[in-house]
Amino acid sequence: MRALVMTALVGTLVACNADLDEPWQLAHDRIIAVRATPPRIMPGEQSTLDLLLGYEELPIAQRGPDLAQVVMPESLEDTLAPDGGQWIVTAPDEARLAAARLELGLEPGAPVPLTIGVAVTWPYEVASVDGRTFGATKTVWLGDTAQNPELVGMLVNGDAPGDHGSELVVPKEEKVPLFVEADDTVDIVNWLTSCGEMHDFDLHSAYLKVLPDQPQDGELAVVKRDAQGGVSWRVWSIRSE
Repeated sequence: MRALVMTALVGTLVACNADLDEPWQLAHDRIIAVRATPPRIMPGEQSTLDLLLGYEELPIAQRGPDLAQVVMPESLEDTLAPDGGQWIVTAPDEARLAAARLELGLEPGAPVPLTIGVAVTWPYEVASVDGRTFGATKTVWLGDTAQNPELVGMLVNGDAPGDHGSELVVPKEEKVPLFVEADDTVDIVNWLTSCGEMHDFDLHSAYLKVLPDQPQDGELAVVKRDAQGGVSWRVWSIRSE
């Protein structure tokens, strides 16, 4: 595991060839987002890691990492462990958190950032750090409390888009407005698609347009990150007609 190079992939792509895909393009092999549920935990509480994964030739997937390891602080390496196919963080007692604060040079009582490297084994060969896996990092905050953000007020072409996994139908060759409640000065919102072309993908208010020479169906996703380290996402199938 120490040989794995863990690299944050927020806002970046790992290319399968010399051509880089657009950052909003879902049809690309990568880790789109890493979520900890919840992102901040108190001593004795637990947090579960899961990933949103994009593929060039497969549907988007949501699952746990295949590999995970605490990067820092090393004194808290044992707080992360596999359990029933998932990776779970268990926050240690206050005495160990106090020692970790000294190790990291933090103020007494400050939340302790637990940096975790994650990786997945893909179903086919892709460009990556070792030819087999992609890596990303996630911070789980210990000694504090927060939940992942809610996705509220979502609209696709003026209508509520339905639950995760439901199908959306959008008109061809028209601007299809996309909206989710967020503060662009604090929150990070990314809209991604494998159908048509995304515009203003990194704003809470974006739009999609499907031209004749573009994919007419695929998937649409929105990912929201907040200042507390929280992450939420929603994915739909989408087609134009």
